[in-house]
Amino acid sequence: MTLQERVQQELKSAMLAKDAERLGTVRLLKSAIGYFQIEKKVEQLTDADVIGIVQKEIKKRRDAIEQFTAGGRPELAEKESRELAVLTTFLPQPLSAQELEQLVRATIQELGATGKKDMGPVIKAVQAKAAGRADGKSVSGLVGRLLP
Repeated sequence: MTLQERVQQELKSAMLAKDAERLGTVRLLKSAIGYFQIEKKVEQLTDADVIGIVQKEIKKRRDAIEQFTAGGRPELAEKESRELAVLTTFLPQPLSAQELEQLVRATIQELGATGKKDMGPVIKAVQAKAAGRADGKSVSGLVGRLLP
C-alpha cells in the first residue's frame, strides 16, 4: 500500500470512527496532496513526494505552535500539537542520532568534502539518502559540526 493510499484509508477510518479532529487533519493533508498532484500534473505520487508534503505540513504546525505559544494562545498551540501528532504517524521511523551521524560521516567521505564550503552538497546528499527519516535542521547542524 502506497502512502497516498494509506492517507485515503485513514480518511475513511476517521470518518467511520467519527473522530472529527483526526478527520480534519487528514483532510488537510489529502488536500495538500491534491494540490501537489495538480501542480505536478500526475495521477499518482511517489511515497517520497507524499513524505515531503507531510514534512511541509509538520513544519507549518511547528511554526504555528511556536507563534501561538509566543502570542499567549496555549489553546491554539495545543490544537496544533494534536494535528502534529496525527501527521507524524504518516512519516517513516526516524533515524536515531547514531544512524544519522554514521550516514553524515559516510556521505562526507563519499563526496570528499573538506570544509564548510561543501556543506550544501553534503546536506542535499544526506537528505536524499535519509528519505524523510531525518529533518533538515538536525542534518544541517550535524553536517556543520562534522565538517572542519
